[in-house]
Amino acid sequence: MGPIYIFLGAAIGFVAGMFFVNFQLARRKESVELQVRGMLEEAARQAENLKKEALLSAKEEVLREKQALEEEIQRKRKELQNLEGRLLRREEMLERRMEQLERSENALRKAQEALERERQEVEALKAREIQELSRIAGLSVEEAQRELLERVEKTLEYEVGLKIKEAEERAKKEAERIARDIVGQAIQRYAADFTVESTVSVVALPNDEMKGRIIGREGRNIRTFEMMTGVDLIIDDTPEAVIISCFDPIRREVARIALEKLIMDGRIHPARIEELIEKAKAQVEEKILQEGEQALFDTGIKNMNPELVKLLGKLYFRTSYGQNVLQHAKEVAHFAGMMAAELGANVQVAKRAGLLHDIGKALDHEVEGPHAKIGAELLGRYGERWEVMHAVEAHHGDVEPQTLEAVLVQAADAISASRPGARRESLEAYIKRLERLERIADSFEGVEKAYAIQAGREVRIIVKPDRIDDAGAAKLARDVVKRIEKELEYPGQIKVTVIRETRAVEYAK
Repeated sequence: MGPIYIFLGAAIGFVAGMFFVNFQLARRKESVELQVRGMLEEAARQAENLKKEALLSAKEEVLREKQALEEEIQRKRKELQNLEGRLLRREEMLERRMEQLERSENALRKAQEALERERQEVEALKAREIQELSRIAGLSVEEAQRELLERVEKTLEYEVGLKIKEAEERAKKEAERIARDIVGQAIQRYAADFTVESTVSVVALPNDEMKGRIIGREGRNIRTFEMMTGVDLIIDDTPEAVIISCFDPIRREVARIALEKLIMDGRIHPARIEELIEKAKAQVEEKILQEGEQALFDTGIKNMNPELVKLLGKLYFRTSYGQNVLQHAKEVAHFAGMMAAELGANVQVAKRAGLLHDIGKALDHEVEGPHAKIGAELLGRYGERWEVMHAVEAHHGDVEPQTLEAVLVQAADAISASRPGARRESLEAYIKRLERLERIADSFEGVEKAYAIQAGREVRIIVKPDRIDDAGAAKLARDVVKRIEKELEYPGQIKVTVIRETRAVEYAK
């Protein structure tokens, strides 16, 4: 019986074990199914979230694209409106020109009709004369025809000559009228300031005590200042003000800047004066470059050699008959460009030549010859186009203009110079006399600097001490006086002052 019980126990244990295993497997399967369902639900939720996020992102992208498209549409609409405005203006100009052409065609047609009527009258008269001559003179038809043709040819030659002359006169008048219209439109479209004559600058002082400090002990400060700048410093009873007088605006500007810096600094002595004058000169050089670049910007001209830009800036400090030369050059550029646009010429060439037409005046004190020729040679040296060089060289008629742009620059120069309030000859004549005084003094050997001051009543000459001694300085003063008396006409008298100064400078280290 024992083995049977053992077997039964083993069988029962095996069945129980199988049941337990199946139970555990069922629980594990249920747990796995629950996990799978949870993972599927989580995946579904994540998929839904991703779907929503993708949908929102797509909507935002669509909104951005829509906004960008609307902005592009608005920009295109504005461009189309601007283009439409330009087209309307161009259409109006074309309509005016068509009206002018129609009037010209009508005048020509009427002239042709009149000529045709006269030709028919001549033919009728010819036929009558043939009949009359045949009846009276008993001439043959061929003889009468020859005689009549000779008479008619002479008559027709005279009549045709008259008609041709009348047509030429009408064409000239029409051309003059159109030219006046173009020039008038250019002048009306450009408005500029009236010229103002100015040879002095006023510097304000914080108090009248500053005048004594500017003069310095025994006048050493004012003498150094005037000698270094070449201006005349007028210190009179004017309250809290000092007047700087000089015909050269560059010197006057350097002196004004230096004096204002001295007043602000408070340390006024010869060494400080020299230092601040050098700084003022550097500041004026920077101003010259800025004015040259501003002129290019104002006229819309690009790609110019930097040296030409500097020379343009120097024209800011030059005047011609009281008119600022740089302002005059910009006016000429605008006028020439406007007229070139009306006539279908090269606008850029006309404007460039107009801006550069007086560039030679920046060097006419250093190079002999007319400024038009100097300017043309200068432009050739810096690689400007032949058309621009030719227009500059021909703007005063020194050479015959060969291009339409050269003629337009001539006309624009005349317009800018002759418009009301543009120029005054008195200041130009005065400045030329002062410049002539300085050139006479500079022409002598050993002269370092020469300044015409006190409205041309004095010439102050600074000589090189190693080249001219004290006796030579006295002789130089007499020689300059004789040269001035021989070559210039002037009211009153001119004082010639020769300054010879020797300096010894060492540095303690």
